[in-house]
Amino acid sequence: MTEDNKTIGVEQIMQLIPHRYPFLLVDKVIDYEPGEWIKAIKNVTFNEPQFEGHFPGHPVMPGVMLVEAMAQAAGVLTQLSRDGSANDALFYLVKVDNAKFTQIVTPGDQLVFECQIKKVIRNMTQYQCKATVDGKVVAKADILCAEKSK
Repeated sequence: MTEDNKTIGVEQIMQLIPHRYPFLLVDKVIDYEPGEWIKAIKNVTFNEPQFEGHFPGHPVMPGVMLVEAMAQAAGVLTQLSRDGSANDALFYLVKVDNAKFTQIVTPGDQLVFECQIKKVIRNMTQYQCKATVDGKVVAKADILCAEKSK
């Protein structure tokens, strides 16, 4: 990552948040403004474990995983807004409000997550997030995460 190129690959994402396969749901950061917003992607593929049991024969990405993916993107933003390191802290999803799912997500889709920091209160951060596929909103939610030292 350079100052004028704000893309971040999965290797750097794994340095920022603790999630790993099969639960790391952010493949790449394509742009961000520290302390403000992030834009990240996830490529949805058929070989992901949730598709084996969630609507077998008709693979649909579970809504709770869309919320988790948005929360992971928000967590990456929080870490990038600091100094770009994990700082021995973990961020837990503690509240989800106004979640709405407007279209199904299936293998072959590329999810684009956009999360904005709305408010920081002590050790908690509130985000407004949305997920799109081909420019259409498929999910959105207001997310609250709390920091806890390891």
